[in-house]
Amino acid sequence: MKQKTAKSKSSKEEKNKVKKTVVKKTAKTTKKTQESTSKEQVKEKKTIDQSVSTDELSTLDKQEIIIRFALKNGDTGSPEVQVALATQKIANLVKHLEQNPKDNHSRRGLLKIVAKRRRVLNYLQKKDEKRYTGLVKKLELKK
Repeated sequence: MKQKTAKSKSSKEEKNKVKKTVVKKTAKTTKKTQESTSKEQVKEKKTIDQSVSTDELSTLDKQEIIIRFALKNGDTGSPEVQVALATQKIANLVKHLEQNPKDNHSRRGLLKIVAKRRRVLNYLQKKDEKRYTGLVKKLELKK
């Protein structure tokens, strides 16, 4: 019995040693990968300076829409801004789905955004008809 426990203890110690060496090796490799990714990021920053990436375009478009539809300075939550941002998302998803017709996950997201835009438009229509009609004309929506 004692021999078995001694063997099991030694095998456990060996496993722990193996785990520790694996952890050390992975720590070294993660440091190397972090260094290489930081070098890649520097290269990317140089290319970003030359041309704006697609992610930045969407944030620039978003800021532009917020400024265009805001009722006052710093307004990001008014129904007008919400509907305008949803309309931009819908347009982007429609383009994506034209290129990827089998992407049903994105299609579901599109339907959720359309439904939310419709709810916000209904709220705005009940609250202030003039703002609603102005927004629909400005965004060139069908209703």
